[in-house]
Amino acid sequence: MNASRTEPRAVIPQMSGAAVTGAVLACGAVSFFVWVTHHGDQACEKTDGLCWTWWDWAAIPLTLTTALIILVIVYKQLGIRPRLAVIPPTILLAPFPVLAGQATAGWWIAAITGGAWSCSLALATSSRYRIRGIAASATLLLASLVVLYH
Repeated sequence: MNASRTEPRAVIPQMSGAAVTGAVLACGAVSFFVWVTHHGDQACEKTDGLCWTWWDWAAIPLTLTTALIILVIVYKQLGIRPRLAVIPPTILLAPFPVLAGQATAGWWIAAITGGAWSCSLALATSSRYRIRGIAASATLLLASLVVLYH
């Protein structure tokens, strides 16, 4: 029997793939920024004034570019569409939940929140689960803002 377009597609493989991708990207970003901070501290150890290294200037563009490329490739393979509506908020707003998770309990919570963030935004692409995905994303964003700015 052929599946019609009106039948709901299986979202569990897509959401679990998005969650794993978000967790790996969050863990990688946290580790990279810790390394950049450590490298900058070592390079500027003997400087009394302001000091920036090349890595300080390149860390954010490199992280955003890497995340963009990985998300485009993975979401295309997973069939998560529309990518243009999902990837920009995933990348641009992800620092809030990831930083809140890292500030609370370290890199492992940052990885979990990164996975939850990616999964909830990817869930919003499914018409059947759109409200739940948007509600979960909004809840994560609000909770992270409360943690960061309280």
